[in-house]
Order: sequence, then C-alpha cells, then structure tokens
Amino acid sequence: MRAMKVEEFDYALPRTLIAQHPVEPRSASRMLYLDGKNGALRDATFSGLPGFLARGDLLVLNDTRVIKARLFGHKESGGKVEVLVERVLDDHQALAAMRASHAPKPGSRLRLADAIAATVLDRDGEFYRLRFAGEASVWDLLDRFGSVPLPPYIERPAQALDEKRYQTVYAREPGAVAAPTAGLHFDEAMLEALGEAGIATATITLHVGAGTFQPVRVEEVADHRMHKERYQVSEATVAAIEETRKRGGRVTAVGTTAMRALEAAASRGGLVAGAGETDLFITPGYRFRVVERLLTNFHLPRSTLLMLVCAFGGKENVQRAYRHAVQARYRFFSYGDAMLIERQQP
Repeated sequence: MRAMKVEEFDYALPRTLIAQHPVEPRSASRMLYLDGKNGALRDATFSGLPGFLARGDLLVLNDTRVIKARLFGHKESGGKVEVLVERVLDDHQALAAMRASHAPKPGSRLRLADAIAATVLDRDGEFYRLRFAGEASVWDLLDRFGSVPLPPYIERPAQALDEKRYQTVYAREPGAVAAPTAGLHFDEAMLEALGEAGIATATITLHVGAGTFQPVRVEEVADHRMHKERYQVSEATVAAIEETRKRGGRVTAVGTTAMRALEAAASRGGLVAGAGETDLFITPGYRFRVVERLLTNFHLPRSTLLMLVCAFGGKENVQRAYRHAVQARYRFFSYGDAMLIERQQP
C-alpha cells in the first residue's frame, strides 16, 4: 500500500458548524447515511435509526463513564496550571496531562481547586505522574472538585448540563476523560424502540484517554504512534456477536471506541474475550474482522478517527460525504450529528 500523508485527511470546516451545545432531546440529531459499497448518501435523522437496521442485528455500545477529570490551580511558584487526569493509578496517584507556562519539574507542588495538594513525581512522555495528598482518594477528589473535560473545540466553560449530557445514558464503568460521542444520541426511548424492533445490544468498555485530544504531529501517517487505552470485552458480548452471526444478523459498532475494542480483541485471530490496553491504529488498507456497520460522529480534520472512518467506509466515499455534510450544514464533533456507515469491504 502506498505511503499516505496526514494532509490527505484534511478538509475545510467553517467554525460555525462545530456544535457548542447538545440538541434536545438527544435523539433529535440528524444522521447522514453512507453505503460504503457503492458510495450512496442519504440525509436522515437519528430517530430513524431502527429503519436502517434489521431484526436480529446487534449494536455494540461502549459503557465507559466520563469522570470529572479536569482540575484548575497553580504551582507553588504561582503560575497557573490546568490538569487533565488521563487515568487513576491507585487511590493517591494519577497520570495526567498538564498545561502550564513552564513544564513542572519532578518534585513540583501544585494547589488544585483551592483544596487539593499534589506533587509531580515524574514525567512519561506527554503525561505527568502526580501524587495527591490527604486521606481522600483520587476518585473522591475528582468527583468533588473536578469539572467535565469538554474537548478544546467547545469554546465555553463546562456547565451543570454537561455533567449529564456529556455522558451516555448507559454509562456504567468510570474511567474515561472523553465521551464515546456516538452514544450521546441514544435516549431510553430509542433503546426501547430498538428492543421492540428485535435489535439487540451488547457492551464493551474502552476508557477514552486524554491522548484523544492530542493532534497528529507527523507528516506521514505511518509515523504516528497511538496512545494506549484500556479496554474490556466480556464473554457475554463475544457470545452475542457469535449468536448474531449464526442467525444471519449484522453487527454495528456504536462509535470508533467500540470498533477499536472489538478489533483489538480480534487482533490475534478470532474474537476473544479479555481485557488489556490497545494502541491499534486503523488506517485505509486495514482488514476489518468483526463489524459490518459503524455509527459515529463527524471527526476532526487530520485526526486518527477520521482515518479510521476512511478505512471503514472508503477514503473517497467518506471525503465526499464530509463535503456533503459541510454543504448541508450538519453539526460537527462531540455534540454534533451522527453518521451511519456500511463497511466498504465485502
């Protein structure tokens, strides 16, 4: 396969199309349908999703729960600092991304939310290992003093509404610092409608990490290295996928996170239950093993998620679909509209 440039996955997007607030109700979003086999496009609404599926199909959802991972404060020297917890390591330690005028050195002390004392232990690439003082656990401190980690392209402070809306209605397992945004469109009424239509659901867990906000800084796609994210695929979900196959149904991944978890679990042959970390980087030319359809949002230019979507639906098909979405004024990114894609590969 020829070498690909990151710039091949760029596109022009008016800032006015970047959604700053969610729609009400959740299922009121628009949805662009793309058939990867023939490139056909159809404008639709998310509320019409059951009509694109069939009795006996399966939706795989990511049940990760977003934690209030963002903390604001200052260094002992007085400089401002913003902390975004990547993952909780134990009751008193966490790995975090930090924004500060000068990079904190090991041993630096931080005062966060005017309530939390923390010490920088060391640095691992773009992340810092922090130790939080006191008896309260990191989980408790984040819940009490943290804020919802809205993506940088949402140009407003997090509000009380975001604590509910930047979270799927089926979120169960805490650990993500960004929402699996394709799932934000689902409400209880939609889940009930799918069940009544004979469409089953299963879950995986993939905790979206802070690295999802990091830009691709290389020119050649092959030179990029993905951040690792924790995932778990249960025996029950593997069995549900196998049963779907036996009855002739099709599997839809709800979000690129569900897709990556399933593909990681199938990376050594057949789909196998288990837990681990994945840095799987899916680009055009990748052979998909598990999923026939992908429900996703619209992704940032030059991003690894856009590359994954191009691999699934066909690069030219997806690029044409994005041009159409811009012209038709779809809403983009986390609080934006949805896209349902049929896999290009047979």
